Amino acid sequence: MSASVPKPRKISDFKPLFDRVAQTSHYQVNFSVPWPVKQYLQSRGVDKRFIGESVGLLCKSASIPGSAFATAEITGNFQGVTEKMAHTRMFQDISLTFYVDYEYKSLKFLEHWMEFISSGSEKNPLQSGYHYRMRYPKDYKSDSTTIVKFDRDYNKDHAIEYGFLGLFPRSLQSIPVQYGDSQVLEATCNFTY
Repeated sequence: MSASVPKPRKISDFKPLFDRVAQTSHYQVNFSVPWPVKQYLQSRGVDKRFIGESVGLLCKSASIPGSAFATAEITGNFQGVTEKMAHTRMFQDISLTFYVDYEYKSLKFLEHWMEFISSGSEKNPLQSGYHYRMRYPKDYKSDSTTIVKFDRDYNKDHAIEYGFLGLFPRSLQSIPVQYGDSQVLEATCNFTY
C-alpha cells in the first residue's frame, strides 16, 4: 500500500482560510436570572439594568464548556476483549471571570445570588440558631443564560450561541487583594447547569 503524497500548492491557495479564523475576543454573555433572584439582588443593591446589561459586559473571560462521554465497560461479548460503550454525554462547568466595578456590583451579583440559594431559612445570619436551608431549584436556576460568540464583522450568520439550562453559581474563587502595584480587581465564578 502506497501513501498518498500531497500535491504542492501555492500559499495564495490556502491563505484565505487562515485570514478568516475566529477571534477569542468577540463574545457576549447574557444573564436572565429568575424573578426571585432578581428581587433579592435588587434588595441588596444590584439594579435590574446592571443584571440585564452591565454584568455581561463586565465578563472579562468565559470558557465555552467542553463535553465528554461517560462510558460503561462491557466484558464477555468477545473473548479477551473489553469494549467501552458511551451512555451519557456530560458537560463541564463553565468558568466566568468578571471585572469588579467601583461599586462592586459584579461581585455583589455573584455573592448575593449564592447567598439567595442558601438563605431559605429566612433567619438573620447574625442571630444564634441560624441555619442554612437551600431554596427550591426553580427559584434560583436560570434557564436563559447565553454566551454568544461572534466575530469582528458582527455577521449573525457567522455567530454561534450557547444556551444554558438550569445555570447557577456553584463556587466563587478567592479574590486576592494586596499592597503594591494596583491591578484591576477580578472575580472568577464557576457555574453549573
